[in-house]
Amino acid sequence: MTDHATVYDVRERTGNPGHASVDTVCKRLLERAATPRTDHPDAHLDTVIATVVDRYGDAVVRAVVHQILVNGVPFRTAAADHDVTAVDGVRIGTVATQVLSELNTEL
Repeated sequence: MTDHATVYDVRERTGNPGHASVDTVCKRLLERAATPRTDHPDAHLDTVIATVVDRYGDAVVRAVVHQILVNGVPFRTAAADHDVTAVDGVRIGTVATQVLSELNTEL
């Protein structure tokens, strides 16, 4: 384990309007969970997050994403704080950070 927290370029942390907000990340993540892409190289991530959202619900996934992106809580710790398995916490964190990166590239 490292001595420093990971910092994400999310608007709530940086104050930069050029960075995506957590709400925007969650909206896209949940849209993809509801309608997974089939013809995209990252389509497997949509399927993964769809399974996680079905298992825990939108509100829990949003809370875990917020913990990770804004508060810098490690994936597994954020999951444990919401009674989510460690592996599903890693799945949520992986998809959320990928979506954040994608959104920040688009902006």
